[in-house]
Amino acid sequence: MTFLKSQLKNNRFLIIVILAYVAVGLFAPSKFLPSLDNTWYYVKEMLMIMPVILLLTSLISAWVPKETIENAFGKNSGIKGSLFAFLLGSFSAGPIYAAFPVCKMLLSKGASIANIVIILSTWAVIKIPMLITESKFLGPEFMIVRWILTTLAIFLMGYITSRFVKPEDLPVDNETASSVDGLVLLNPDYCVGCGLCTKIAPRHFTMVDKKAAIISQTLSPGDGQAIKDAVAKCPSHIIRFHP
Repeated sequence: MTFLKSQLKNNRFLIIVILAYVAVGLFAPSKFLPSLDNTWYYVKEMLMIMPVILLLTSLISAWVPKETIENAFGKNSGIKGSLFAFLLGSFSAGPIYAAFPVCKMLLSKGASIANIVIILSTWAVIKIPMLITESKFLGPEFMIVRWILTTLAIFLMGYITSRFVKPEDLPVDNETASSVDGLVLLNPDYCVGCGLCTKIAPRHFTMVDKKAAIISQTLSPGDGQAIKDAVAKCPSHIIRFHP
């Protein structure tokens, strides 16, 4: 029963969508098949794009040090960070939903709320390929004026959002621990099964059904650094350590 409740909670949005399709099929059957066709089109698009995005995000997360992300996009990066965020969004490829895992990874590495807003907004409305197409159909004068006004609005939105939303206000992954003291926490739902944590800190981690699990919360001399290394190198960022 607990497992069923957990699955229902974790997949509540999917359940709502399924119920919505059932309602459409019952009360507007003529729209049911067209809606399914549209959904299948976007599902196929996501199946082609998202695996690549998630792979690249995991590689960047594993290889790029947190200090590098903080220096480039952190709250102390100043105007330089905002410009980097603007350029990242402007030269990005793919639909806007591809930006969400990228931004989540950047947040976990120390990027600021303001720069995340800039990346998302720029990715959505002023990508370079889109500007070229806009200029072709609506004219370069329209494109330039719209680009300037939109850019100013994006930087303003980033600043305002950062005033109202703090990193601690954002939802975090549900973490599970194997004991009550909670020195080491992890969420196995997002584990990719790489096994790095078991190699770095074998006294504290093991693999169960190809997912990482905690086997000990007792720290011996030197264990703290090993766990910190496991936290830093986990490609999915599912491990938390609270010494």
